[in-house]
Order: sequence, then C-alpha cells, then structure tokens
Amino acid sequence: MDVIARLANLPGALPGACAQGLIWGIMAIGVYLTYRILDVADLTVDGSFGTGGAVCVMCLLSGQNVWVSLFMALLAGLLAGFVTGILHTFMGIPAILAGILTQLSLYSINLKIMGKANQAINVDKYSLLISLRWVKEFALHNPIIMVIIVTAALIGILYWFFGTELGCAIRATGSNPAMSRAQGINTNFNIVMGLAVSNGLVALSGALLSQYQGFADVGMGRGAIVIGLAAVIIGEALFSRIFHNFALKMAAVSLGAIIYYIVIQLVLTLGFDANLLKLLSASVVAIFLAVPYWKGKYFSKPVKKAKEDAKNA
Repeated sequence: MDVIARLANLPGALPGACAQGLIWGIMAIGVYLTYRILDVADLTVDGSFGTGGAVCVMCLLSGQNVWVSLFMALLAGLLAGFVTGILHTFMGIPAILAGILTQLSLYSINLKIMGKANQAINVDKYSLLISLRWVKEFALHNPIIMVIIVTAALIGILYWFFGTELGCAIRATGSNPAMSRAQGINTNFNIVMGLAVSNGLVALSGALLSQYQGFADVGMGRGAIVIGLAAVIIGEALFSRIFHNFALKMAAVSLGAIIYYIVIQLVLTLGFDANLLKLLSASVVAIFLAVPYWKGKYFSKPVKKAKEDAKNA
C-alpha cells in the first residue's frame, strides 16, 4: 500500500520531470554531435554546462535582456569548445585529456564569473524565458511548451547546417578522418568547429536550466556527460529502428533525456536514496552500452561458422 501511495504522487511530478528532460535533451544533442558525429568522448561538457548557467544568470543580474543572456551563454560555450579543440588539434593532446583540462579550467572560470559558488535570480524581478513556477500552467510560457519550441528550432538549424558543405565535411571527418584528409578536407578545423558547436548547445542548455531552477551553481554541470550519454543511448536503443533521418535521430536523443528523467522521478518517488542517483545513472549508461556487445556475442546467429562447416563437409 505504501508503494501505491507513493505512485499516486507521480503524476504531479511528471511535468517537472518532462521539463527537465527537455532542457537536458538540448545538452544531450550536443553530446550526440561529439560522441556519434565526431566519434569523440568530450568531457568539456561538465564544465561548459555550468559556464552557460553562470553567464546567463550574471547577464540577467546586470540588467541584460533574456535573449542577450542566452546568446552570451551560447558564445561562452562555443569558446569553451574552441579551447578544447585547439588543445587537441594544435597542441596534440588526446581529445579526452583536452576535455578534462578545459573542464578543470572552467570550474575556476565559473567561480570568477559568479564571484561565489552560486547566484540566484528572482522570477518576479526578471523577465525569464522559462521558470519552474510555470511548469503546471497551460500557457505559452510553460517550460515544456517553450523548450519544445526551442528544441525544434535548434534541430531544424542543425539539420540545415549539417547538410551544408561545412557540415558534411564535419560528418566526414568523424566518419573517416584519413579519407577526409585524402579528399583535401581540413580535419583539424572541422574537429574544432564540431567541438565548439557541441559545447555551445551544452552551454545553452545550462543557461535554460539556470532560469528554470532560478539559480546557477558552480557544480551544476557535474556528471552532465553521464546524463548526456544516457539520453543518447536510451534514444538510440528505443527509436533507432524507426528514426533514420538525421533530424529524427536528434529528436530521439531529446526523447531519451525525457525518458531518463521520468525514470529518475519514478525511482525517487518509490523512495530510492537520492545520494545514489549518479551511481544509478552510470549503471544505466553501462548497461545500455553493453547491450549491443551482448547481442553480438551471445544472441547473434553463427552464420559464418555454419557456412564454413558446410564447405568443409
């Protein structure tokens, strides 16, 4: 009966879970660009997510318009990705280490931007795009509706961009760097560009989350890469057979983030220890990453071996 009573509270928490999933879904799309398109595990996102939130909040506190604040957060993310790209391509540092170095640097930079560990904004004093207070209102400023519009616009822009000559060159670089170089493509430039675009999206997501929750914190991006990978893996596992278009694949990643947060909300509602959420997230990612390997090793039909046995007979 206790479980049923707890589950009765779940519908009231679902709007908030969906709103957070949509916001983190934008970050997950950024992770998808590096993880699937560039074939790079970029750990910069743990820092650039917080940078976006810090820049957005401080711009709002200084009297800037919400759209200017979001744009400045986007630029800060682009710059963070650019630094990681330069460390990797120009200085020859492996991509994963370059991301760690940038992430560590951004912790100090985020502290410097905010002046302290966190900064808060009041929804009554500042004109915000989204806020937790509006999550149950049936209106355009409802975070779910607003973030769906923003996500759709971003997917449309990215779909157009990756269909251009530069976008195709970035995709080719991630697919086959050696062949791309042989075709005269500047792979180093494309890697830097891809990392910049990815972290720009991550920072924009952090800016939206800071508005939604009403504050920015220096540690708000900690573990973002795990959440991003969880959204990517869940989205691919559930929708890869029906979503083949590039735009739909990005939409699947966003849906994966929503599903992830609904599952997290369900687990919390059932009384799961909130201190173990990071462990749960890591476990989910590990299991979903292992599923393709397990399928290939333990459940695939031994076609080649059967053919060889038939020939030898």
